[in-house]
Amino acid sequence: MKQYLIDSHAHLEMRQFKSDLEQVLEKAHAAGVIHIVTVGSTLPESRRALKIAEKFREVSAVVGIHPHDAQDMDELAMEELGKLARRKRVVGVGETGLDFFRDRSPRELQEESFRGHLALAKETGQPVVIHVRDAYSRALQILEEEGLPERGGVVHCFSGTIQDAEAFLAMGLYLSFTGTITYEGRKNREWAESVLSLVPLERMMVETDSPYLTPHPFRGQRNEPAYVHLVAEYIAGVKGLSISDVGRVTTRNAVELFRLPVDLPSSILAYTIRDSVYLNVTGSCTNSCTFCQRSVNPVVKGHNLRLQRDPTPDEMIKALEEEGWQNRSEVVFCGYGEPTIRLPEVLQMASRIKELKPSMDIRLNTNGLANLYHRKNIVPELTYAIDTISISLNAQDADTFDRLCRPSVGPDPYGSLLDFSRKCVAAGLDVVLTVVAHPEVDIEVCRKIAVDIGARFRVREYNEVG
Repeated sequence: MKQYLIDSHAHLEMRQFKSDLEQVLEKAHAAGVIHIVTVGSTLPESRRALKIAEKFREVSAVVGIHPHDAQDMDELAMEELGKLARRKRVVGVGETGLDFFRDRSPRELQEESFRGHLALAKETGQPVVIHVRDAYSRALQILEEEGLPERGGVVHCFSGTIQDAEAFLAMGLYLSFTGTITYEGRKNREWAESVLSLVPLERMMVETDSPYLTPHPFRGQRNEPAYVHLVAEYIAGVKGLSISDVGRVTTRNAVELFRLPVDLPSSILAYTIRDSVYLNVTGSCTNSCTFCQRSVNPVVKGHNLRLQRDPTPDEMIKALEEEGWQNRSEVVFCGYGEPTIRLPEVLQMASRIKELKPSMDIRLNTNGLANLYHRKNIVPELTYAIDTISISLNAQDADTFDRLCRPSVGPDPYGSLLDFSRKCVAAGLDVVLTVVAHPEVDIEVCRKIAVDIGARFRVREYNEVG
């Protein structure tokens, strides 16, 4: 599977790339970088960033004046930035913000420039690219006072605390990470792992900030977009994902925020997460869970799962082949709906997969209400081809289940789910009961229910799908 990434923040307009820019772009392309956002830090550099974006299709520009140079911001500079920000190849305003670590411009001028950039982003309909160092509380205060542009924005090279991350995420901002997360040393490693574990991948971007902040093991050399994969690899390691997962999701994030000229895949039937191939069986479901994103966002880990219609078995087999399923460890019947609604097709597909590769593990992800929906015990049919069944418990009692999952079948859906789980265990299936870490879910009571039934137990993060 080909890996692809977007470097969402680089400085190709800087003098460090003047002599070999085309070679740098070729090297980035060879490393799977499909697009680069180059960010002007001064007015002259913003002009050069636009020229580069107009020359190379794989580059887009952001224009602004860095907090270090905030003392250069005046009415004329803002007027020209306004003209640049409306040019076709410009996709954002910045980088702007506050840098109280180096204090190269007086703080009051940094704040004035920051407010001016926010106003410009609103006027021009662009997202804002924010730089913050040792000034997170003040930057947040200014953002609350001024409000974000309608298109939102990103805090690039995030280096704040867990609390800072939570505050910026709550405002709807993306957080972008550089090679600093790869730096060695216990303190940095602990910080990186704690922040990366908190921030959902769906709110992340990856960047190089090149020519600066070169990731390990190339630290000390000039940084360039080709090294952005090292940032993605580190995130993948912390989150237990593949670099393809990180690339796919962060690419979609960057494309959607900056409206980059990059084609994203349309809806798909088979998709890979980690080393498992998931099969998108149906868009219909017998639950309407309050925490499910299906109705507002059909994208899971960068895959668009919205179906125009339910696929046929032949279409599903073809999609599996195109996804290279025989090289993966597991096939999972899942998607954005409840797969057991299409029980005959699931059983037919599972049998065909076992015929083609008997050693392939097959998992069924289900809400556990199939016996109610089909008005019969389907467990004996599952045992012929399904190895593992993952059942969404999602509540410690019937009232909580009804409130959170809002089932459309009955009677007693929660009781039926528990009975279905017990029957699966008794039939010898490998059973996993799962819950979402929702504030109303009592995790420990749910864990005890799983243990009493004889099933394994897994908690899924509330803010991270897939």
